[in-house]
Amino acid sequence: MDFLRKTYLAIFFLAAFAASAGAQFREEAFQQSYVDPNDTTAVRDTVDKMFSFKEYFGGLRHKNELRIGTLFGGSTVFIGGEQIYNKQYWKLPVIYGGLGATIGMGIHYNGKYRSSKKAFDEAFALDPETTLTVDKHSRDLSRLFFAGAGLIYWATLMDGVVSYKSDIRPHPGKSTLYSILLPGLGQAYNGEYWKIPIYWAGIIGSCHYYSTNATNYKRYKRIHNEATNPDIEYTGPISAETALYYRNTFRRYRDYSAVALFGFYLLQIIDANVFAYMQDFEVSDDLTVNLSPTVIVPETNYALSGTSSGSAFGLRLGLTF
Repeated sequence: MDFLRKTYLAIFFLAAFAASAGAQFREEAFQQSYVDPNDTTAVRDTVDKMFSFKEYFGGLRHKNELRIGTLFGGSTVFIGGEQIYNKQYWKLPVIYGGLGATIGMGIHYNGKYRSSKKAFDEAFALDPETTLTVDKHSRDLSRLFFAGAGLIYWATLMDGVVSYKSDIRPHPGKSTLYSILLPGLGQAYNGEYWKIPIYWAGIIGSCHYYSTNATNYKRYKRIHNEATNPDIEYTGPISAETALYYRNTFRRYRDYSAVALFGFYLLQIIDANVFAYMQDFEVSDDLTVNLSPTVIVPETNYALSGTSSGSAFGLRLGLTF
């Protein structure tokens, strides 16, 4: 019941937030100025606002076009928004049906597990040799169904990004979102396949060291707690001081591994975005540098205030690319 109560409260507050979000946030707080709004030739996925609920819901009603960032951001909360904007309405029953079924079954089996655990705890308090057992099968099924719901949610967002139509190739917004949803996919979208093993090696390596260091940290933390517990007689080979030293060491290494994991994930997102923007940046093969003497006249904009009125000799550097 506690789980259902928290779920209903979360849905209630989310609905209340969505209904009043327009009044909660001032548009001035989301102002950007990366490109001139009057420049119709700009191909960047940036405009004067980061996010607008009016723009988002107007796009879902097909009254205006949506940037992929606005579409994706709104659809993380309002599930199915991407499919509505892309006019793929037939996918909505699949999405909502799949989410409803997996979440419902997850709640059902989670309730069975909690009931069996409660009964076991009550029986164990009366008789430590009780024959009752906890229904771990229901616990595993509950986790499996909740994981399935998460997978459907992820697939819904990915489908919306894939189906988003754009005349720009590669599209910086799509490349960025691909990397957010699946590390390395943005590099594949940009055609830079050789980068994928590098980032995945960093991510997998960081996960490995995080798991190893976390396991050792828990081990030495347990040993230290046992060695410093006055209620038990500790006879282990590792002293409390040694256990404390290794506990702190592995905790620090665990934190470093987490930072490395986040760093590799963030770096591949930035890489996908930057190199998608730079696809149309052309550099001519004619690279020349010209260095020649010149005369600096004080009447020009290059003159400094307070200098003499006479001319000065200098060098002019010219770069052609």
